[in-house]
Amino acid sequence: MKISAKTDVGRVRSSNQDSYAAGEFQNGVVWAVVCDGMGGNAGGNIASSTAVKSISERITSGYRDGMTSSSIKNLLITAVTNANYEVYDAAKANPDLKGMGTTVVAAIVTEDSFNIAHAGDSRAYVISKDEIRQITKDHSVVQDMVEKGEITPLEARKHPSKNLITRALGVDEIIKVDFNVVDTTENDILLMCTDGLTNFVDTTDIYRVVSDSEMESVAETLINMANENGGGDNITALAVAY
Repeated sequence: MKISAKTDVGRVRSSNQDSYAAGEFQNGVVWAVVCDGMGGNAGGNIASSTAVKSISERITSGYRDGMTSSSIKNLLITAVTNANYEVYDAAKANPDLKGMGTTVVAAIVTEDSFNIAHAGDSRAYVISKDEIRQITKDHSVVQDMVEKGEITPLEARKHPSKNLITRALGVDEIIKVDFNVVDTTENDILLMCTDGLTNFVDTTDIYRVVSDSEMESVAETLINMANENGGGDNITALAVAY
């Protein structure tokens, strides 16, 4: 397995509220998590870092070689749910952190499948030889508007409410976690990223970079492109490939 990951503050923000972690088990299975915090500089940083730490620990302590697809699903959803409690409780305990939360994309990558849990508008894509597919669905105001036919996907990219999300880890005591499993074919690549990438780099350019770059440089190249296009938010990209 090869992992390419990087986070960057961007060109506008004063601090980086994105967090990520990734690792590989002895059998070659990879785990990864990406979070984008919200709730002010302090709150956003704490929410995302707390969630990444909690989810990472739950995955690494709970994964076992030979786990079934359903067991992997349960592990990921349990990890995200547990992290939700931790962030929610921290916000309740400290008035200065009230309202903090974070998006989350967490994945376990096996030889034949991408297993993905998520909440919020950070995304997971699968890049194959001929296409790029967005696997996650944004939990956001503009995505709801797109699905209702009120705006087009193109209009959503520039809509003033594009940063308003409808689901986030740590905001409520109970969180609904979406889960997707994708059967993989040879040379498929999983890309997990925050909206600091997708708001500033088109999917066609993401596809081109991931397809044409050496795996080791994918994350850095994508972040450089987002910064060249304005860098108006924190940017995190994490790619996994065999």
